[in-house]
This record gives sequence, C-alpha cells and structure tokens, in this order.
Amino acid sequence: MKLGIVGLPNVGKSTLFNAMTGEKAETATYRSFEVQPNLGVVKVPDSRLDWLAELHQPEKVTPATIEFVDIAGLAKGEGLGNKYLAAVRQTDALVHVVRCFDNDEIFDEPADSLRDVEILNMELVLADIEVVERRVEKARKNLKGGDKKYQREAEFFEGLLKHLSDGQPARTYPMEDADLVYFQDGGILTLKKVIYVANLSEDGYADLEHNENYQKLKAFAEESGESCMPICARLEMDIMELPEEERAPFLEDLGITEMGLSRLINCAYDLLGLMSFLTAGKPEVRAWTIRKGSKAPEAAGKIHSDIERGFIRAEVVSFDDLVKAGSMQAAKEKGLIRSEGKEYVMRDGDIVLFRFNVSK
Repeated sequence: MKLGIVGLPNVGKSTLFNAMTGEKAETATYRSFEVQPNLGVVKVPDSRLDWLAELHQPEKVTPATIEFVDIAGLAKGEGLGNKYLAAVRQTDALVHVVRCFDNDEIFDEPADSLRDVEILNMELVLADIEVVERRVEKARKNLKGGDKKYQREAEFFEGLLKHLSDGQPARTYPMEDADLVYFQDGGILTLKKVIYVANLSEDGYADLEHNENYQKLKAFAEESGESCMPICARLEMDIMELPEEERAPFLEDLGITEMGLSRLINCAYDLLGLMSFLTAGKPEVRAWTIRKGSKAPEAAGKIHSDIERGFIRAEVVSFDDLVKAGSMQAAKEKGLIRSEGKEYVMRDGDIVLFRFNVSK
C-alpha cells in the first residue's frame, strides 16, 4: 500500500510523516522551492506474525509494508501544478492533513478545517482538469483517425471535464465498472479515497468533543463517505523518538491506547477494503495484503503468478483456530485445517499453504 500525504503549508505533514515512519524529514516552515518528496516505508504492526514466529522459529519474518509519500505544503497559487503533484499520483489513497490548532507565530488566521479542505480540494481539482483536458484532446485525435472505440472515451472524459470544472471531485462522477479502465495509470488525484487527519494540539486532542474544527471535519468526512481520524502529530513524533521500551509506559500515562500509526493503517485498510492473509513455515512467516473478497487463486498470485496459474487447492486454517489448537499438528488432528478450492473467498487472518502444479 502507498499513501500520499498532502495538505496546506505548515499544517504538520512532515511532522506526521516523521511520526509514522521514524524518519527525520525537514519540518521547518514552508519554502515554495522544496518540491522533492519525502519517502518512507513502515512495517504494518501485526501481533499474529509475532505469535507465528514463536511457533515456527522461522529464518525470516516479513510483515506487510506501507510506503508514505510526503510532499511540501500545497499552497494556493504556487503554480507548481502537476509536476509538483506527480509524486502522489501513483498512491492508493491520500492522507489529507488538516490544521485543527492555532499558532499565532505561523498563521495570520485562526484554524478553519473546512476552509482549508475546500482550498486544497480545489487545487487538486484544478490539477486534474489539466490531465483530463489532455485525455479529451488525445481521444478526439484518435477518433479523427477513424477508430470508433475512442468515441466512448472522448464522451466519458468530456463529461468528467465538465464535472471537474464545476468544482466537483472525480470520485463523485457517475461511472460504470467498465470505465475504470481509463484510470489504470492512477493519474486522477480526486478519484482517490481520502483519509482526513485532523492535526490537533495536545490540549485539543485531549478534548475532542469540544474541538469545533475536529467535529466539523469529522462530520464533513462522514457525509462525503471518507474517513477522519484525530492525531497530535507533534506528540506522536516525540513518542517515536523515545526508546521502544519507554513508549508503552509513556502512552499509558497519557491515557493513549494505540499509536497513531496503527490507527492510520487500520483506517487505510478499512477505507481501501484490504485485509491480510498469512503464510507460515520454517523458512519464513509472512503477511500478504489483498482486497476483501479475493478468491484463493488471486491470493496465491500475490505470492507468485505461477502459483495462481497452477492452483490446485488451498490448505487453510484460521489464525484464531490455530491459536486455540496450539500447533499445526494439533489443528490438523482436530480437523481445523480445511481444503479449499478456486471459489474460496479469503478471510482476514487465514493461514494458507497453496498446492499447485505448473506443467511445462
């Protein structure tokens, strides 16, 4: 999974990036020429892998990973356009960091979460208009060459261009599943799902119920079918800088039950309809990310295309059943390991051994 972090200048994006990744990205106030993105990869916390590692004592443990892409603050009128936004075009979803705190030393105006969301969303719409205008021009040119298959493409993008020109994001444009082929390059920013991260001060985070900016943002996200989560990025970064053994007691003292990284990952998995299945043995214990609703052969293809092509069956046990049994052998003796065919729909936490045969 790849998440792009976007937001207006100085809202705490790079601070959030550092808190999520443990990196040391620049967090000084915004400078318009800083257009190089920060990149960081984090391991997805999964206690199931820890348990399986204790059971199998493998040579290697490989968790799922998430890549974060952080670009400098997107200020209205900067003129950086699509070149500036290229780094987040190939992401799976956008993490929109929204200021829900006041700081008179940096900002001339008090925080207004909905105002800031509107500004940034319009900048993304304008960037998409540039892309769609080129797609319309290309489809019309191809249509003039006599290839009628471009008729539908031209009409589709002309409609989308009008929709964007009305200030509406691409994700609210009516389309059929067959139309998704036009977006395989991932280039339309406002088609991506959004997680709104409300960045609060410590005091604001401690009293979410009475934080007007957070409550307005949360209501907006719910109405839009998007996700919203509160965080104090500065506090999260401070916690990440502590030795690992000191983090849990510090969180307990603050009354925080879960780190922001875990909450953001869970939010992203839910928003994108993702889950994990597991493979386990002496060579490796590993988590694999797939879409909910994936069938067994498709999951096998995540490991290797040959396994999907030569799929015979999947030997499956749920993680919870394995924990109750205590070992693979005990699970087998109790009949908890199932043999599933090509139509089996994978479940989160399935531990799988794929049987396959690839003929020459």
